[in-house]
Amino acid sequence: MKPICLIAARGGSKGVPKKNIRLLLKKPLIAHAIEKSLDSGIFSHVIVSTEDKEIAKISKQFGADVPFMRPNYLAKDTTGMTEVMIHAISKLQSIGYEFDIFVNRDCTVPFIQNSDIAASIKLLKKTKCDAVYGVYVQHFNPYFNMMEMGKNGYLEFSKKMKIKPTRRQDAPKVFQLNGFFTYNSKRFLKFKNQYPPKGLPLEIKPETGIMIDTELEFKTVEMIMKQKMFKK
Repeated sequence: MKPICLIAARGGSKGVPKKNIRLLLKKPLIAHAIEKSLDSGIFSHVIVSTEDKEIAKISKQFGADVPFMRPNYLAKDTTGMTEVMIHAISKLQSIGYEFDIFVNRDCTVPFIQNSDIAASIKLLKKTKCDAVYGVYVQHFNPYFNMMEMGKNGYLEFSKKMKIKPTRRQDAPKVFQLNGFFTYNSKRFLKFKNQYPPKGLPLEIKPETGIMIDTELEFKTVEMIMKQKMFKK
């Protein structure tokens, strides 16, 4: 039984208006994730969860399934991804889709590699954990170079150690969450949590984890893609 790919894409976006369908090298941003997922051969279906009719139409044009429309109450700024996934997975199972693993893929991280997704599925099966998160090692480290306001109103390090490391490399390793999460479907519905108890990291290259949340990041991704096309 093949896994399914779930791409959640709502219409509202504050940082970059309509970013999910904004053209990136003559294709809507979401189309890049849809086509890469379909071409991978990993998934039985690529599903898009959206409340937006335009996103739904474009997603279907590029080969994704849109078997339901997401309720508007699950497309607000305050809506958590957990609620969106619970709705999507429950809905898919109720209308006959069969799968025991699903990958939640963020279309705003266009450089995610299918080889890494395949590796996450392999790790999930091998270890029988609840979930695998695509991550990269973060050089900004709360044990070393990240601070926050303390109770006394002054800056203090976010994470304290008895002996503060003198080099970032000596600090405990921390991970940046990224654009895909791989789940055991049954365990996800049991815990109803984006971060269930037994989650494992799959380290990916930082350059594959660039996420578009701002106009600057959109232009950066566009520049990188153009450079890659030029080299080819």
